[in-house]
Amino acid sequence: MSIAYRAAGKADLPAINGVIERAVMTWRLPERVKRLSLPLYRYSETDLGHLEVWVAEEDSVVTGLAAWEPAERADLPEGMSGLLLHGLYVDPERQRQGIGAHLLAVCLERSRELGLDGVLIKAQADAEPFFQRRGLERLPVRDESRDYALRYWHRA
Repeated sequence: MSIAYRAAGKADLPAINGVIERAVMTWRLPERVKRLSLPLYRYSETDLGHLEVWVAEEDSVVTGLAAWEPAERADLPEGMSGLLLHGLYVDPERQRQGIGAHLLAVCLERSRELGLDGVLIKAQADAEPFFQRRGLERLPVRDESRDYALRYWHRA
């Protein structure tokens, strides 16, 4: 079976949100927290107007997705420009098979195409090992009142 990677459209939203729900429900958080926060992670048609979303698809089934947008300069390493990886999700049954790594590579390639310096990731705690294994640079917290604690930078 081969996996195709393509830009997402509004017809993909139910499948995208299904992948997100299944992934979020595996996080090491209290069940109530996952249930209450899940609506905040789902994407809508409005989001597709602001984010670039790509899906991994195998036999017409969405198995993963990545979404990004331009990053705010204040969040980036000084003097850098980049994309903010808004979300990276892989169906739990398909994790550890290279789908997430390939979606991250698509985001990095898009950053290069746009003439940007790299990609910023604000990692969820359970995803931190994924980004560490890929050698991403963990950014220091400069302002505790503003900076997300688990920020990673990948130079394009």
